[in-house]
This record gives sequence, structure tokens and C-alpha cells, in this order.
Amino acid sequence: MRELPEQLVLPPGMVPDVVPEVPVTPRDAATVVLVRERDTGFEVFLQRRVLGMAFAGGMTVFPGGGVDPRDADTSVAWTGPDPDWWGQRFACSAELARALVCAAVRETFEESGVLLAGPSPDTVVADTSSYADAREALVRREVSFAEFLAREGLVLRADLLRPWANWVTPAEEPRRYDTRFFVAVLPDGQKADDVTSEASDAGWQRPAEALQDWQEGRRLLLPPTWVTLSELAEFPGVADVLAAPREVEKIIPKLVRDGDEVRVVVP
Repeated sequence: MRELPEQLVLPPGMVPDVVPEVPVTPRDAATVVLVRERDTGFEVFLQRRVLGMAFAGGMTVFPGGGVDPRDADTSVAWTGPDPDWWGQRFACSAELARALVCAAVRETFEESGVLLAGPSPDTVVADTSSYADAREALVRREVSFAEFLAREGLVLRADLLRPWANWVTPAEEPRRYDTRFFVAVLPDGQKADDVTSEASDAGWQRPAEALQDWQEGRRLLLPPTWVTLSELAEFPGVADVLAAPREVEKIIPKLVRDGDEVRVVVP
């Protein structure tokens, strides 16, 4: 685990002056780091969250969000490592692991239009534009992800995901998430977009360039995003990222107040 830089501080107001006596129970969440290969080096898909949002407003993040109880639906057509395998990687039950994988694929589709599913266990959709209405219905929670997949005859491609990390929001914060990070390659033919109300802008960037933008004040990064970008910046290409051995351990940072600034420290 790399040491966080001292200049990585949280935005003013993100942490209340009065810390809750009893820490809030973290909500399970999933985040997907989308990557794609380019001649100039591989890139990651990043979104800048809308200012004023209750959590991480203005921060640059990867697509993701909280687990919906319906994500645990066992009727989802599934190919790839089973929930038991994912549960072992993330040190959780198979039931929660199933929900996390479904949430990862669903949130990625909702927030970027990228769909890690196909009409058969060994295919993936090449164009998701025909699912635009369904995407909006998913965002409005009018339909579950399992219902969407069943109606369209699609199979969830768990084999397109790789486990990467597990970060938990510090106990001092009023909104907490137990977030499992995944990595996935942008499927051929698909495009990641910025058609989401949660992001003011979105696009592809090399990890090192995103870190440089943070260093020069053009991006705001939370510690999990900074660490993930720093790790990815060391790989020469997408194949190396996918082949990297990962031992996922739960990381629970602590907050340290330094005058008016709040820094994050990883034990």
C-alpha cells in the first residue's frame, strides 16, 4: 500500500466538525475502473461529480454506486467466476458477492452506457444505444437489473471483471461506503459517454495525466482514486493490468486534522 501524499486533503465541509459518536454503518457499493488500449498508452474512464452532491461533489471518480437490494436476484443469467469465487476475493458471503458484481455492471451501464453483458455466455453487445430507454428506467429504479437482462435476453459477463481493491469510508464521515473496486476493459464497439445527471463531465485519460491534473489543481481526487490511478500508472498496458496478481484487503483510512485541513492516513 503506497503512502498518501500530504497535499491530498479533503475538501472543506466534507467532514463535519462534530464527529458521530457511533460510526455510521457503511453501505455496500461497487466501482468499476474502465480501461482501454491506445497507441499512446492505455487510458481510464473518469467522471467529475456534480458540485453540491451529498457525497464527493466535484471529485473525479470512476463509475460506481451503492448496491440495490434487487442486485442480489439469483435469476440473473450469469457467466464467469461464480459468486463463491467473488466472495473469496472480497472476503464476503456469496450472496453479497453476487449483489456486488451485479451492482458493478448495472452502475457502469447507468453512469457510462457501457454494458458488460451479451446475448450469449461468450459474446458482448457491441452497441448499447438500443437500450437507452432501459438505461433511464434503471436509473429511475423502475426496473431491476435482473428484469432488464431477462427482457433483453442478455447474460451478465462476470468474466469481464477483475477484483482490484476494497476501500471503506473513514469512520468520522457521515456518509460511509464499503466499496469494492473492479477493473474491466471497454468492450469492442462500445462507447463510454457522459449521459448521467451525476457527472458534470467525463472522458478518457492516461492515469499519469490524471495524476498530473490533480497535482496542478485541475482535478480533485479522493484517496481511493488517487491510489488506484497511481497503481495503474505503473503498468505499460491493459494486458498487464489484467494479469496483475491482486490480494484484496479491506482498507479503512483514518482522518487527521491539521489546522483547517483534513488529511487521510492509511494505517
